[in-house]
Amino acid sequence: MTASARVLPDFLIIGCKKGGTTSVMNWLVEHPDVVRMYPPFQRRKSPHYFDINYARGQAWYRAHFPTRTNLALRERRTGRRPLVGEASPYYMFHPAAPERVGETLPGVRLIALLREPVSRAYSNYWDRVATGHEELPTFEAAIDAEEERLRGVTPDLMRDPGYYSYDHDHHAYLARGRYLEHLEPWLRRYGDGELLVLAAEDLFREPQETFETIQRFLGLPVRQLTLRPRNERRGYPPISSETKARLRDYYEPFNLALFDALDRKFDW
Repeated sequence: MTASARVLPDFLIIGCKKGGTTSVMNWLVEHPDVVRMYPPFQRRKSPHYFDINYARGQAWYRAHFPTRTNLALRERRTGRRPLVGEASPYYMFHPAAPERVGETLPGVRLIALLREPVSRAYSNYWDRVATGHEELPTFEAAIDAEEERLRGVTPDLMRDPGYYSYDHDHHAYLARGRYLEHLEPWLRRYGDGELLVLAAEDLFREPQETFETIQRFLGLPVRQLTLRPRNERRGYPPISSETKARLRDYYEPFNLALFDALDRKFDW
């Protein structure tokens, strides 16, 4: 009912899964010039509009954000209009999201965190096991089953707002790490001042410095906040050396293509 009085987000964190998106989103909403989604007590990081819930329409999406009046009151108190954003690591991977975001949020700023793809895939598997979305007993079984699980899931199907693939969402361990394949549509639409691409390893090793980069990118006054990692899962066994070597070989050409496209190399 109040959607017309509400704002759309100023920024999106689009990926990658298990790359620190939850941590960054939680840090940002602790910043005095960033406002949580509505209602704030829910502490949600995304309504998953551009990936899963696009068919619900823009009024439904707007309902998740503060009113313009709320932000104006904050601006009068602080002298700055606060920012609003959300984070879904599925946005970068979902083939329909770049076009949907471009049409709905033409001035949005985007943040993509990219994690070394072998460790990302392995962490993703154990996260799916922990949340009850993966029944296969080993990581090796899951990656061997991936091609069959995703068979028939085409970009055209994914662009249908009424279509949803459970396997594409939850079981694309290898595919999610072929980063350039999913980043290219975003890179074509958005320039350096609109899309910030960071290595997740920098976030893990140097959280304060990396978070300062994010704040400057969003035009926020840089604040020193207490940065606690969020959504970390620990206690699962290490990846086998054979599987690690196999996947390093698998990802090498994809990584090299990414580095060439970005004109920078990550420490992978």
